[in-house]
Formats: sequence, C-alpha cells, structure tokens
Amino acid sequence: MALFVQKYGGTSVGSLDRIRNVAARIAKTRAEGHDVIAVVSAMSGETDRLLGLGRELSERPAEREMDVLVSSGEQVSAALLAITLEAQGIPAQSLMGHQARIMTDSAHTKARITRVADERLREAIGEGRVVIVAGFQGIDAAGNITTLGRGGSDTSAVAIAAAVRADVCEIYTDVDGVYTADPNVCPSARKVAQISYEEMLELASLGAKVLQIRSVELAMKYAVKIHVRSSFSDAEGTMVTGEDESLESVVVAGVTCDKKTAKVTLRMVKDEPGVVAGVFEPLAEQNVSVDMIIQNVAIDGRTDLTFTVSQDDLARAKDVTEALAAKMGSGEVLIDDDVVKVSIVGLGMRSHAGVASKMFRLLAKEGVNIQAITTSEIKTSCLIGAKYAELAVRVLHDGFGLGQEI
Repeated sequence: MALFVQKYGGTSVGSLDRIRNVAARIAKTRAEGHDVIAVVSAMSGETDRLLGLGRELSERPAEREMDVLVSSGEQVSAALLAITLEAQGIPAQSLMGHQARIMTDSAHTKARITRVADERLREAIGEGRVVIVAGFQGIDAAGNITTLGRGGSDTSAVAIAAAVRADVCEIYTDVDGVYTADPNVCPSARKVAQISYEEMLELASLGAKVLQIRSVELAMKYAVKIHVRSSFSDAEGTMVTGEDESLESVVVAGVTCDKKTAKVTLRMVKDEPGVVAGVFEPLAEQNVSVDMIIQNVAIDGRTDLTFTVSQDDLARAKDVTEALAAKMGSGEVLIDDDVVKVSIVGLGMRSHAGVASKMFRLLAKEGVNIQAITTSEIKTSCLIGAKYAELAVRVLHDGFGLGQEI
C-alpha cells in the first residue's frame, strides 16, 4: 500500500461532471489499495471572478481581505468533491488550509508555507478516509487566512506530500506532462518523460505554467517525486526528479517565454556607493521580486538603472520607484510592459560551450533585438520585444533540435 497525494487543478474540477471524473480517479486509486490525500484548486474561472468582485469595490483592496475572499473558491471545490465521494460510498473529509494546519508567513496574496502539521491528515487517513484539502491557502501565526499566489495549490500538494512522506505527488492538470516548449506556440514541441528538479525550477521561474516555482523548490528540498499528468487521460506524464547522467546529456531541455514581464528604468541615478542598495531594499520590503538588472555606464556622475519585475508586481514597483526618484532627486521613471523574456534551459549547458552564443545568433538571424541578458549555469534568458515572442520560441526550439526524439 502506498500513500498518494493527488492535486487537481481548476480545469480538473471545473464542473460537476469533471468533479465526478476526479472522484472516479480517486476511487480507482483506492481500489488498488492505496491511501489518497487530494488537494484541489478552485473551479476554473472562480478565482478570477472573486478577484474581479473585490476590484470592482476598490482599486486597491486590502490584501488580507482579498485572501479571505479568494480562498473561498477552494472551499467550494473541496466540499463538492467530498460530497461526491461520500455519495459513492467512499469515506471522505474536506479540510481547509487552517484545518489541515498549513502554517504560513503573513505575506498576504503570496504567503510562504513554514510548516505543515500532519497530525490531522494522518488521523483521517488512519480512519480510512480520503482527505480533500483546499489548496492555495493556509493560516499565519495570528490566525489570518493567507493565500500562496497563483498556482499555489501545487505548493500545497508538495508541502503536504513532504510532511506525510507520500510515495508520490501526482499533479493533475489540463496538459499531459512537461513539454520542450508551449505546444500552442510551437507545433513541434515534444513531451519529456523525465526532467530534473533544477531544470523544472528554471522553467517554472521563466514562464512555464505547468508547475508553480515554489512547489518545485519544496520538491527538490525534500526529494518529493512529482508526476505531472493529465486529469483527462490515463497516459503517463512527466516525472520531475533528481539528476542522472541521461538528463545531463541533453544540452537544452526546453524553451520558455514569460509574457508577464515588465521593464522599469530609473533615469539619472547618482553613481555612488549605496545607491543601488537604496533602490532594491525598499522593493524587497514590499515583496517585489526583481529579475534582470542593468546599470549603464555613468556620465557626469549619473547613470540609468533598469530592472525587470513581474507585471503582477508592477504597480507596487512603480510606486516605490517613483517615491525613491523624488527622494533621491533622480530623473523620471520609465515603464515598459511591452516586453517578454525568452529563455533556454538545460543541465547540459554546464558542460557545453557556445550555447548562449548560438542562442544570440539564432535570434539575430530573425532580426530580434536583445534588450537585456541574464544567465545561470543551466539557463540563458533574453529580454525582447513582445511582438517577437512566438517567433523567438519557435526559432530557438527548432534551432536546438528540441523536436527530435532522443
């Protein structure tokens, strides 16, 4: 007997018929002799509907209250799935994040899990029940409901799997695995049978929507095996696991494009020690994550400082940066949200020279201008104009031969 944690995304529970399908899949796993903890997202479209309601009432609603509001979506789907299982004679119990004791920090709308107290989960499993946990949510030390950010149900599932030492964490979604690129953009994209935590971490951070980045971080830290599968078929998906030699032999494993990127430029900043820290510390205090950073050559003691942020953080970044510009006596703040970040990722990049230069050549050949570059051991990212997004993905995917079977 094994213990499975199964996460079902919004499309998987998007209607009563689909909830019945999820219940049938759980029933099948149970019939094979396994215990199941299911983690569910809100029904597809529900989180956006709830966010829209809050924003109709206030241009900038209180984040604490928005957490209370949007967390109700998962409560509905968890209860509906438990009702469905019970109607089929399968003992089930739904638990909200606070009931499952998913403890988080107090960063509303993007909280981080600090601990999962597994006692109640194990107690319910020991009673022979299927446990249905509302994903995406938790509770902070003060007893406030918190949410984990978009895709947070993935993180809930992996954190629970780590806490209860599950044999595998199955992530059921509307795609049947991890692909070398977005199949909707690149027809030659190919599903991969296995990918490393590190590669998946980079892909998730660079715009791949299959898994939330924090779920991969947790899986890598606690060695949780993740199986990305489709909730609409029984086909094998993609295993996200540790490195092995076969993975390192692949130079580039995937191409991603992050369309939710924005560029912020602070003009005419004083070029002296401590100024850059004075810019990025207030951004960090507002939970704004900064990615690419470019500082131009100084002219007459002044320089331009450019960085990129997620469009979700753009409003806060703009407010902070404009306040800093006024305080420091620098120039204007320029915002450009008509950009994307295209990236290549692969463990084999560690040991193969010339990968980045090949990427630059492929883009240059198509007349794509690169505005900024950032690299790590296993990835290279370029900031380009948004109109070149799909062209760049296809050119890089074909240029590195990712459509060929290995």
